Amino acid sequence: MRFIPRVSCLLAPLCLALSTAHAADAHWSYSGDQGPAHWGELGSALCASGAEQSPIDIEKSKVEPKKVPASELKLHYGKTALTLLNNGHTLQASAADGDTLTYKGTEYRLLQFHFHTPSEHQFNHQPYPMEMHLVNQDKDGHLLVLGLMIQQGHENKQLAQLWKHLPTQQGQEAPLAAALAPDLARLVPAASHHRFYHGSLTTPPCTEGVQWVLFEKPIELSKQQIRQFQALFPDNHRPTQSDTGREVDED
Repeated sequence: MRFIPRVSCLLAPLCLALSTAHAADAHWSYSGDQGPAHWGELGSALCASGAEQSPIDIEKSKVEPKKVPASELKLHYGKTALTLLNNGHTLQASAADGDTLTYKGTEYRLLQFHFHTPSEHQFNHQPYPMEMHLVNQDKDGHLLVLGLMIQQGHENKQLAQLWKHLPTQQGQEAPLAAALAPDLARLVPAASHHRFYHGSLTTPPCTEGVQWVLFEKPIELSKQQIRQFQALFPDNHRPTQSDTGREVDED
């Protein structure tokens, strides 16, 4: 998960870590001697020593029988103006104010969403061609990330206009008016089981304390849409990490 917030942070330790991640952008990558296996040596020790790192492989046979009521997660998403950024690691779409969700009675505001290829999370050892992360933050700075798996299929109409405006150069930004932005209420699967677990950012500094909500039902992108993203970012995923016996719940 890539996260560079455009808002002031209220949770000091997390904000310090995220600031460090921003400063270290030029010093890590997804391959070679600056790739994931070396992130812990590049000023982000938690990437190597953390006890609750993400992503993980969700083995359904190990999912806790404890159920999370579906009513605990309520999305209040729609269409909002976006600022698209090619940050060299992924395409990040920063959201204007408006979209929120509620989890266990706490409101979170959507900050941004971005994409990885192949997927970072796996289900029963199987990756997907891509994964979408929607990053949300509550008033105290805590993060909750929705993870949507992406499979090859029909053209995704909701993302079609965004795909037409993909910034192709590192550091390039592009505004996307609300009228052209995806309707996230239609994009996010309405009927899906979810997996819940505590993890981390999936990029340096790999800060922990992130609530993850993974949708079991994938969304679709066409072969052409997937290839268009992969032409810019051929491989921008962190390999799965040890689940360290963490509880994974379902609704």
